Amino acid sequence: MTNKDLFEALRTFEKEKGIPMDYMLQNIEKAISVACKNYYGGNENVVFKVDPEKNSFDAKLVKTVVDEVFDPNFEVTVEEAQQINKRKKFIVGDEIEVPIDPKHLGWTSVSSARNVIRQGIRQGEKGQTLIEFQSKLGEIVTATVERIDPKSGVATIKIGKSEATLPKSEQLGHDDLKEGDHIKVYIADVKDNERGPHAIISRTHPGLVKRLFEQEVPEIYDGVVEIKSISREAGSRTKMAVYSSNPDVDAIGSCIGNKGARVNKIVEELGGEKIDIVAWNENAAYLIENALSPAKVVSVIADDEAKTARVVVPDYQLSLAIGKEGQNARLAAKLTGFKIDIKSESQMKEL
Repeated sequence: MTNKDLFEALRTFEKEKGIPMDYMLQNIEKAISVACKNYYGGNENVVFKVDPEKNSFDAKLVKTVVDEVFDPNFEVTVEEAQQINKRKKFIVGDEIEVPIDPKHLGWTSVSSARNVIRQGIRQGEKGQTLIEFQSKLGEIVTATVERIDPKSGVATIKIGKSEATLPKSEQLGHDDLKEGDHIKVYIADVKDNERGPHAIISRTHPGLVKRLFEQEVPEIYDGVVEIKSISREAGSRTKMAVYSSNPDVDAIGSCIGNKGARVNKIVEELGGEKIDIVAWNENAAYLIENALSPAKVVSVIADDEAKTARVVVPDYQLSLAIGKEGQNARLAAKLTGFKIDIKSESQMKEL
């Protein structure tokens, strides 16, 4: 391989794998140093002169000029030095850079060098994957479904140049993923262990809903409207409490959009998941009342220290306040951080 071939290969590798040329050159230099150390009796003092713009790559082994050579791996005579570099006058004690012929490094040394380069490639790919995932932590990304495990339902997806797995537990219940599908996922966490870097991705995380609203609602993106809290039972229902720092801006209306255009787009993205948007209030009683929407509330007594609340609703609103299988009350509790005890007016009279 010529120097030109080397640099063209490195440029292609950088483009396809995302591993910088400088990083790979460092590993090649390290590999040559390892090969020299193995072949030249421990001498790893190698000088490199590299110029990618000129496709120039030169490596030379440093030796000491002596009267009499005792170790040819580290020493040359004055006469030998003069033959190597005729333009300079050498004396004993000088150092000289001796050209390295890769053919002389030996099979074992070359194998060691190749291993160093392979390891460098693996580390480079690992580093690029980690950087790519970390740059997207806490964000939504559009990924491509590569394959689906027919037994477990686990989806392998492509994010940029990296792969990640989407467990069945992190998919929406109604997701019917197919190879080639483009889906939006939330990067919940990034881990780096002996198996290498990998992203914890999800379509069930509340952060997915938050980021979707940030993308869809300019007032949230600009900071005029703030999402204070989200509780979610993915694929079924989400409750979201919002607040506007500007009294002239309707926080709930901004999220819903004209004729429901904004929220409907997000509902569609989530496969029909219902979304309740309520007003945030610093007063826990008011917040709990809002959180139990669409049910009407008669009264709320909240204990801020114990984080408990007693809620009274009209008799005909009891089932609505609790919700199917307790979902409405459960989501309201998660949204507010309060343990909520709901009673009807008739039940309260019997106490």
